[in-house]
Amino acid sequence: MTDRLRIALAQLNPVVGALAANRELGRKALADAAAAGADILLLPELFLTGYFPEDLLLKPQFVADAMAAARELAAATRGTNVSLLLPTVWQHDGLLYNAVVLAEDGEIVAARFKRELPNDDVFFEKRYFASGPLAEPLTIKGVSIGVPICEDIWHAEVCAHLVDNGARLLLCPNGSPYWRNKQDTRKRLVKDRVREDNVPMLYLNQVGGQDELVYDGASFAIEPGGRLALQGRSFEPDFIVSDWHNTDNGWRCVDGVVRDLPSVDETPWRACVLGLRDYVHKNGFRTVVLGLSGGIDSAVVAAMATDALGPENVHCLMLPYRYTSEASLADAKACAERLGVRYDVVPIGSPVDAVNAELEPLFRDRLPDITEENLQSRLRGVVLMAVSNKFGSLLVTTGNKSEMAVGYATLYGDMNGGFNPLKDLLKMQVYRLAAWRNAHMPGDCLGPAGEVIPQAIIDKAPSAELRPNQTDQDSLPPYPVLDAILEGLVEEELSVREVVARGFDLATVKRVEKLLYLAEFKRRQAAPGVKMTKKALGLGRKYPITNGYRDDSGSHPPAAPLPGLKRQGVE
Repeated sequence: MTDRLRIALAQLNPVVGALAANRELGRKALADAAAAGADILLLPELFLTGYFPEDLLLKPQFVADAMAAARELAAATRGTNVSLLLPTVWQHDGLLYNAVVLAEDGEIVAARFKRELPNDDVFFEKRYFASGPLAEPLTIKGVSIGVPICEDIWHAEVCAHLVDNGARLLLCPNGSPYWRNKQDTRKRLVKDRVREDNVPMLYLNQVGGQDELVYDGASFAIEPGGRLALQGRSFEPDFIVSDWHNTDNGWRCVDGVVRDLPSVDETPWRACVLGLRDYVHKNGFRTVVLGLSGGIDSAVVAAMATDALGPENVHCLMLPYRYTSEASLADAKACAERLGVRYDVVPIGSPVDAVNAELEPLFRDRLPDITEENLQSRLRGVVLMAVSNKFGSLLVTTGNKSEMAVGYATLYGDMNGGFNPLKDLLKMQVYRLAAWRNAHMPGDCLGPAGEVIPQAIIDKAPSAELRPNQTDQDSLPPYPVLDAILEGLVEEELSVREVVARGFDLATVKRVEKLLYLAEFKRRQAAPGVKMTKKALGLGRKYPITNGYRDDSGSHPPAAPLPGLKRQGVE
């Protein structure tokens, strides 16, 4: 048995379903590991298929092709001294598993299966996989190594069983998506397992965007005593090589890089940028187009798109009508100039007036109302989709979570688009991000430094500008109030009574709850967007469209709590 190991963690960005491309990505990592003199190479969870392949797993040919790709990548270990821990799907005795196979000298010599299968708002692994048994450690280079897979480490008995059966190191591949405070949550979890079992754990995470999820990487290792032995990059691929020695106190890292992580203010920006970039590129686009209104949301999205793709790949359109203010025209132009993106003005006055004229005989007995306002938004959507079609650019939409929660958006209008980086950011969070971006240059971003969002955009009252002198607060509570109520109703699943107890007006809370429920049909038709919280609207919060329930708890005395009932995700 050796008393020294060099372990390589390949924090990579695979594409779901791209078996051949992922195999080649793994082959390059294997070559890098061999060149670095690594004894062991670990790849992220379900690396070959990408995480998570969803109902591709119900397609027998896909599973067969994935297993063939695994054997091909395993064959590439021949002639190297690298032991490859390859996470992939694997069939055994007629059952499909989320697995890690061990490949050495060109052959698959062992397999271990994930035991604890998540079945939550993001991943439904029980729909596809059988649960594996409590696994035994693998012997690699004479060392007993446990390989718990992602969710396994959330269950103490899995790691305890591995250590009780001789594991002296734990190597854990993960597909763990980002949301607020997730990096701290992971480290607390791993520290708990290391403290309980008294062996080090190396935690490898995937990086990259996959539809609405963003995997932030930030792989790390924790030793007994709680020392951070290594720390990989966040929101970027990384190849992390560390040296481990077997000491009198067990295996310890003697050479491991610890990189600085982005601040809590930078991480949401980086998540949105990475999610947008990968959605664009992985779906075969190069450029994006968006409406730049002179308001805060579209300005922030324009800045994110520029950071993600570079200014040469971003096209902004101002689509003015008679209610568009001179300030908005000036602010939109200034924002585009600061970002260095293409900017065009396409007035919508003629098409709006033409449609209104055609409808006048039908509407003559009715006063103008929200119908005419929505018509402006929908014709802007038509123009943006036309530009998207003509130039092959992905249309990016710009609605924030506050507006999407209460339905303050026009279906088939400003909701048009293929992706929305702000979808899980409340309005006040958008303002904070704008101020932060003006003062900082994020890592791995392609846009210019400096005040890219004019201060005038940040300072002015938000308005859809669909009628004279309109502001958002004509229709909604002030955004600080609305956001706080939504935090309670959505993020925390509080009752109306509990939200009111925080100092909010009962009628306002009830109105927000009503709007929240009524807008579900719109959200079902909304573009995908980056999931930033556990309760993203859509991926994270699944409510029925047809829904007769209303919470009357604020109108009568509180009922006695049900014994033993805990609010999921809160207590």
